[in-house]
This record gives sequence, structure tokens and C-alpha cells, in this order.
Amino acid sequence: MTQDALKKAVAQSAVEHTLERIDADSIVGIGTGSTANFFIDLLAAHRGKFAGTVASSEASAQRLKEHGIPVYDLNAVNEVVVYVDGADETNPRLELIKGGGAALTREKIVAAVAKEFICIADDSKWVDHLGTFPLPVEVIPMARSHVGREIVKLGGDPVYRQGVVTDNGNVIIDIHHLHPIGSARALEEKLNNIVGVVTNGLFALRPADVLLLGTPDGVKTLRAEG
Repeated sequence: MTQDALKKAVAQSAVEHTLERIDADSIVGIGTGSTANFFIDLLAAHRGKFAGTVASSEASAQRLKEHGIPVYDLNAVNEVVVYVDGADETNPRLELIKGGGAALTREKIVAAVAKEFICIADDSKWVDHLGTFPLPVEVIPMARSHVGREIVKLGGDPVYRQGVVTDNGNVIIDIHHLHPIGSARALEEKLNNIVGVVTNGLFALRPADVLLLGTPDGVKTLRAEG
């Protein structure tokens, strides 16, 4: 199977999981990226079965609106029943690296609010230890150099992502050469404590609840170890 075929298979599985959890009053959280786009496109056929969505990026919000799916500000909703999003890496604890599409902060906010976080990914994203994929950090622009120096002290190699401005008006620093990340939770906290960091792309303090992993043998449903 091609990678796109695997992504579409996990997206279809995520639609089925979502339909089991929602009713006509439910709000669904929608992530960002190529796998999330497949989910949006497939969810459109069921848009009358839930009240609407919150989106983790302007791009996803636009795609949802094009399908006629209502999109609400997160501040205007009482509850997000389920949040569906992809990942750049996931480990057996369902800790993630996200942010390749520069939407990590809004993704992390929606994940924090959601009752259940379903991660959808193809098996190329499965790793024993996080860190091969460069770890994104969203940074207030005036703090970019300071944050870079602090990252070096933690053993990382910071690279400014040229030409990228987040939906929040900030910049991205990608941290290379962190593999293997020992304690993702500890590193997430250390990075977030650097002045000028908005947040980082480690989803370890709030990992996924369920991982739908697309493989050549079908979609596997995994829950976190321990």
C-alpha cells in the first residue's frame, strides 16, 4: 500500500471511532496535516451527525468550511468530545512529536481540552524512541536567539525554520540531534520553562489516548503502555 492509502485507511477508521462517540450536540476537534485532511474529507459525509468542530489551524478550518462543516472558536464551546490528529512520531507510550506543519500550539490546546485524543498515523511514524524527527518549538520572535542558546545547553541543535510564521504570529525553531529522547515528559517541561517559548512539539504530558496505526496488514488500534 502507498503511504496515502495507509493514511486514508486510518482516517476512515478514525471516522468510525468518532461516530461511535458523538451525538447531534457534539463538537469534534480537528487536527492539521495530510492525514487530518483525509479525516476531514471523509467526515464530511457525516456532517449532519454532530454540531460542529474546532480546528487547530486556519488551513484545517478553511477545509472544513469548504465541506460545509461548522467551525467554532474553542472559547465558544463547552466540550470537545474527541480530537483527531496526526503525528510526526509516536512511541509505544503514545507520546508524540508534532508540529511539522507549525500548528503545534493550537494542536496542544485542543488536545488539552478534548475528552479523548485519537492519533492517526501510518507505520512510518512508529518509533521506539522519539527524536529522529526534529522537535519543533514555537517561539516569540524577539526571543529566538535566547531560546536557541538555551536549547544548545540542553544538548540540542536549534535550526530556525526560515520563512515560517505560525497562525499565532510566532516563529519555529526545530531541534535536531536529540535522538534518543530519554524522558519526553521531562524534556517537554524543560523546554516550556525557557522564557520566550510558547510551547514545544512534545505531546508527552498529554499523550494520545488511542493510536490508529496504518500498516500493510490493516489498521491497528493501540492504547498507551503503562
